[in-house]
Amino acid sequence: MSRALLAALPLLWLSACVTVSDHPVDDKAAAKANVDLGVAYLKQGNLQIAKDKLERAQKEDPKSPEVYWAMASLYETMDQPKDAARNYEKALDLSPGNSQIENTYAVFLCRQGDVDRALPLFEKVIADRLYPTPYAAAANAGMCLRDDKRNADARRYFERAIALSPPNFVDAVVGLADLQLEQGDAAGAATTVKNYMAGGSKSAEVLVVGVRAATAQHDCGTAQIYARLVRRDFPNSPQAAALPQQLGACNGSSN
Repeated sequence: MSRALLAALPLLWLSACVTVSDHPVDDKAAAKANVDLGVAYLKQGNLQIAKDKLERAQKEDPKSPEVYWAMASLYETMDQPKDAARNYEKALDLSPGNSQIENTYAVFLCRQGDVDRALPLFEKVIADRLYPTPYAAAANAGMCLRDDKRNADARRYFERAIALSPPNFVDAVVGLADLQLEQGDAAGAATTVKNYMAGGSKSAEVLVVGVRAATAQHDCGTAQIYARLVRRDFPNSPQAAALPQQLGACNGSSN
């Protein structure tokens, strides 16, 4: 059954007391379907329908951590941080040590300015050997600390993220190189970009940081090489559109 059809069905169809073709409705399956629908509507910005679907899922399976996790995201989007925090905590009560939930809760705490509560959660996620993307949690921690003006700590987390990540993960590379540029270390930023490029990956975001690093060093030849790569491989990207501004004094130079 398609999700669109499921969304159109009356509420009573999902009750555990109703049967269709002699098969009882599975409340857990119905709740999962409604969570999926709620998240889809949330991504579309249709908050009222998202809320209706998630509240229905909560009634169908009140012990599902995924329901409360999705509700937390909804309330965060609605700018209701107390309700978001309550739902994150309920999700973790129902699924202790769930690294996916811990990571998103830590990001939420960072947005609320509660960095010291977020960092232990990030550390737990990074240490979880079963979690598939510990490097993303490390990069999130770096961004969190940078927003809090704790740049030395942010740099360490970005470096950890790069050490843990596959070659095509750009967030930590961009985060570290941008921080290095902010601190006046253009040479360090250039090295960060070169190390990423040496892995064979391509990224408009990284290339533009490379443009900025080269321009800061008055290395217009390298800046133009990176700019040409952006225009060739990412011609319709926001980074390509921003190149004239990023090149600065190197505009029109081929040296």
